[in-house]
Amino acid sequence: KILKQQTSFLAKRGKMFEIDINNLYKILTDFGIDSKIQSVSELQRHHYEKQDSQSKEVRLIIKIELDNHPSVVVRFKNEKGVTLSLVERQSRFANLLLENGVETPKQYKCEGNFAKWYTIGAYHVIVTVENFVSGQLAFVDAKIAEATGKLLAQTHNIAEKAAFHVNGSVLFDPLQENDLFSVSVFRQYEKELMPLDAALYKRIKKQSEKCLQKISVFQYEPRYAVQGDISNCNLYKAENGEIGLFDFNRSGDNNLYFDAIMQAIFEARLMDYPDKAQHHEDAILHAFLTGYHSQRPFSGTQKKAYPYFYALITAFWKADLLYDENSLLKAIKTNDKENIRKWLKEIDRRVHTLPDFPAFD
Repeated sequence: KILKQQTSFLAKRGKMFEIDINNLYKILTDFGIDSKIQSVSELQRHHYEKQDSQSKEVRLIIKIELDNHPSVVVRFKNEKGVTLSLVERQSRFANLLLENGVETPKQYKCEGNFAKWYTIGAYHVIVTVENFVSGQLAFVDAKIAEATGKLLAQTHNIAEKAAFHVNGSVLFDPLQENDLFSVSVFRQYEKELMPLDAALYKRIKKQSEKCLQKISVFQYEPRYAVQGDISNCNLYKAENGEIGLFDFNRSGDNNLYFDAIMQAIFEARLMDYPDKAQHHEDAILHAFLTGYHSQRPFSGTQKKAYPYFYALITAFWKADLLYDENSLLKAIKTNDKENIRKWLKEIDRRVHTLPDFPAFD
């Protein structure tokens, strides 16, 4: 029963990364775990072989239940841009947080390191081992958002105090291409947008440049390690009631203010909520920033930059520009001039809407 999935023709032809009981016992022994395996289950697998049958890239996460020992999670990875050094630094950051009171799974070492290369069949993979944690949060409400804001601030304080760096890129850097918004995508379509309303396009462009200038004051501030992807899928409630976090797959270095604001908006807009009909984005955002501010107060400069930062994110929200059924890109591709004009007016409204920084009680 050890992780032998034979459901796809790729697996049957030997084109899928597979492990057996001997591989697992070898890994567990190397990481100092001497216990009998009871069961193995697959938590996550990225099927690179579906796009390229010759691919040797791997992302596999499994859970192993053991006799007289906490269950563990074993991660196997070989992906573009992922090095042993990066995974080791990500793991060491997680361990630093654990040592400083942040609820996060214990990780195991092999010869003094948290990550190790293995050759399994025709694959070379980086392996890490950590305790399995239960109580994964399925949604975010205002209470959880406030607790998450506090948690993020604690991780920022620890990283800054230790001057710790992962030396990796992150999802939420507003001065680079990021997962939330993109001014560059909007500007890409200047030739299509200008003829429809040149004055409006130029007005949006001018305001976006002003907003970027306002947040660029933080460009040269020190960057420190961040977890990089705090969300309900990476949060859990421990037995002691504390909110914890796991999965440092996207951990890297960022300006801590950038990380705080973008994580807050990410949680307020893109999570699962207990009652979507009653979901209030503003309430989630306010709660998150309240929690963060209680542990790591925002400076006057940060508060002044916030309206422009928020305007940038909302005006050039990637889902609206690229992915949604009624996106700007779809309107451009179908030459739907009426919808394009509507989007220009809406983007203009958003980029000029500068909300005050939230007031905290």
